[in-house]
Amino acid sequence: MNNLTGTVHVVDDDDAVRLALDSLLRSMGLQVRTHATVEAFLARPLPDVVPSCVVLDVRLPGVSGLDLLRASARTAHTELPPTIVVTGHGDIPMSVQAMKAGAIEFLSKPFREADLLRAIEDALRLDSQQHIQRAERAEWRQRYASLTRREHEVLHLIVAGRLNKQIAAELGVSEVTVKLHRAQVMRKMGQDTLADLVRGMTRLGDGERTTGVHPDTPPPAPPYTKV
Repeated sequence: MNNLTGTVHVVDDDDAVRLALDSLLRSMGLQVRTHATVEAFLARPLPDVVPSCVVLDVRLPGVSGLDLLRASARTAHTELPPTIVVTGHGDIPMSVQAMKAGAIEFLSKPFREADLLRAIEDALRLDSQQHIQRAERAEWRQRYASLTRREHEVLHLIVAGRLNKQIAAELGVSEVTVKLHRAQVMRKMGQDTLADLVRGMTRLGDGERTTGVHPDTPPPAPPYTKV
């Protein structure tokens, strides 16, 4: 744990807790930003630093920690880095609510430093992984948006498991034309095999699959394979 790197946002209304965590985490080589309320936390834009995480108290004046988690779960505009919830008034129902709202760990005060550091280590690792996944999805969206209307049609039919002759019949074109479009789709999507193409498409959510689609493109042909 001595090789931890990243930024930890501490949101707690207890001055002593903020000072103690600031000292502990900085001694581990971490960057720390402390906030006494959710409003103060939200007033300062999160720096685009990876990895990062949040240590969040549940009971806070004004907006509570659970309120913040729930808001984050409802909209990407307040998306939080991996969040560890801490409280001095913890119970099982509260921990369940916190985990359902997106917390990755729930610790009751007083907690052991080792437990907190382990949770932070897990959170920072998770944020790094999620950053890679977000970058991959962004690349896929960009590649997907580069396809022509016909290439989108062919792509959706390929992913739906249609054979070239079936695609040709459905689109009213020749198999040779389908093969040409199929080659273009594979090239533009940067894939060598059908399996890689299907796996890559699962990175895009249902809404994202329509991002950048030509306005005349019909809806995706079912079924999609989801993981």
